[in-house]
Amino acid sequence: MDLLFLGTGAGMPAKARNVSSIALRLLEERKAVWLFDCGEATQHQILYTTIKPRKIEKIFITHMHGDHIFGLPGFLGSRSFQGGEEPLTIYGPAGIKEYVQSSLQLSFTHLKYPLEIVEIDEGLVFEDEQFTVEAKKLEHGVPSYGYRITEKDAPGMLLVDKLKEAGVGPGPVYKKLKDGETVQLEDGRVLSGADFLGAPKKGRVVALLGDTRTCPQILDLAQNADMLVHEATFGEEDELLAYQYFHSSTTQAAAAALEANAKKLVLTHISARYQNDDKDTLLSEAASIFPNTSVAEDFSCFEVERAND
Repeated sequence: MDLLFLGTGAGMPAKARNVSSIALRLLEERKAVWLFDCGEATQHQILYTTIKPRKIEKIFITHMHGDHIFGLPGFLGSRSFQGGEEPLTIYGPAGIKEYVQSSLQLSFTHLKYPLEIVEIDEGLVFEDEQFTVEAKKLEHGVPSYGYRITEKDAPGMLLVDKLKEAGVGPGPVYKKLKDGETVQLEDGRVLSGADFLGAPKKGRVVALLGDTRTCPQILDLAQNADMLVHEATFGEEDELLAYQYFHSSTTQAAAAALEANAKKLVLTHISARYQNDDKDTLLSEAASIFPNTSVAEDFSCFEVERAND
């Protein structure tokens, strides 16, 4: 599980930073990619990566500002032109369905794959046997959401050495015990899978926020997260501007990560007023409060590590 940043700028594309889009790559977990926001030219950014558009099975939109959605129609059309037939689901605030459907209809774009569009509210957005995704409304000029992605705990490793010590050789019984079942051996012994499994693997948690001022909902989304992705449109000296424009500063993001007991903070959505030379300053502002901080650049990649790894 890792996060690949396709765009890390705020408002409009710049030479060094494209607008917002983040790929959560779940290749080992489900052979799929989830996209969070799809700003203008996201499909161009994807061309410089190993991501295959047909592998993107879900797109989560944080809010309806253009720098987070203007890349959607083009990406959806190209995914179809390239032969993608796998289903795709888009989750987003009220209005996302009309925006996508109108864009496709008025541009005479026909998709060759099933497209589902889910307009979300706060609460559980998605759940299956592997993951849950929860959403909370943040504080921005338009309805803006943050997402908490939780990987469910996985069973522990099968204790093969312990089984061999008990005289149980490899075979179909191993799979049953791995699945936690109780089995009876040919010699009459009854074994419980729970006795031959190691400690469960704790699932990972990622919190990805849309544009927002500092607000209590951030702490709910980011509590004990293995990785928090927080906008930092402005530096510390421009906190007043951040408030006026419904955004956050580097130090406000760091304070939220600290209070939420997050493991790692990644800053993104950087204003074009800050050039490459300013990156170290922005990083030092946040790191003075929350040391395990990184400032994302386009194509930065961060592995989401398990707490016990």
